[in-house]
Order: sequence, then C-alpha cells, then structure tokens
Amino acid sequence: MLLCTTQRLTIRHLNEQDHKFVLQLLNDDAFIKNIGDKGVRETKDAIAYLVNGPLASYSEQGFGLNLVALKSDNTPIGLCGLLKRPELEFPDLGYALLPQYCSQGFAREASLAILKAAYDNKYAVNVVAITSLENTPSNMLLKKLGFLFEQTIEFYGSTNNLYKVRLASLFEQ
Repeated sequence: MLLCTTQRLTIRHLNEQDHKFVLQLLNDDAFIKNIGDKGVRETKDAIAYLVNGPLASYSEQGFGLNLVALKSDNTPIGLCGLLKRPELEFPDLGYALLPQYCSQGFAREASLAILKAAYDNKYAVNVVAITSLENTPSNMLLKKLGFLFEQTIEFYGSTNNLYKVRLASLFEQ
C-alpha cells in the first residue's frame, strides 16, 4: 500500500517480498551501530522480522515502519515510520537508510512525510524519537525536524537522547 510520495521518494508499506532489502539494511554496519543488531541473518529471519514487526504493527496500530524508495526508479533506500513501543508513551519516529543514501536529505524528506501522514490520519498528537548520544547526524536531524530534546534515558541497555514533537506545531499555521 502506497502511503505517500515526496518530490524524490515513494513511501509504502512493507511486505514479505521486501525480505532481501531488509536483510541488507539490517546487517549494515551503521544500522547495527546506531540502531542495534536485530539478529536477522537469513531470508527466514528477514521474513519473520517483517511479519512480526511492521506487518503486525500495520494491523495492530494502523502504522509502522515503511519502505522508502527513490521515486525515479523505485530503488529501495531505507525504512521510515512510526513504531509504538510499550516502554514509550507516544509513537516513536524511526528511520534508517543505506549508507550511500545518507547526507542527501532523504531521511528528512521521508520523516516529514511520515509525520504529516501521522498528523493527517490522526495517528498521534505527539511523537517521540530516540537516538544514541553519539549519533550526531540523527540528533541534528531531529532538531531540524522540530523535535525538542526532552531527556537522556536508558533504553535497550544504552543511554539515549529522547526527543518529542507536538505534530500540530509542525503543520498548523
């Protein structure tokens, strides 16, 4: 299901056929360092990740992580979407791109589109985002998107920055 498009990107729901891309992205060194090792090493692991993660989230929450692809040729470049984690009060913005697509504005473009879709579809009033202290590009991106630093928290065994944004502050004039 196509969720939205931007000037350069298409953003759609993931499906089981996306397992090759998921396997590639989740085993990228930067993904493992900045997001974590999901233990996805084989096709069956990638399919299980999709079924138990994004696909289950679409059914349960109405939203989840989505595939981000170049509009020009439909090349998958990353994931972006909202996750509802039981440890957090509000949905969490998540994104990850293959390294060759970083620092080109794609994460910002995809994140803004996801936040606008969340606002338009009333999925959330507030959205949070978590990033490691050392992940300077993500910390900078969240500030550019309008997120405000809330606090430092322990999350999944490491110290992270927690940011929050009220969606109305981004999209109501």
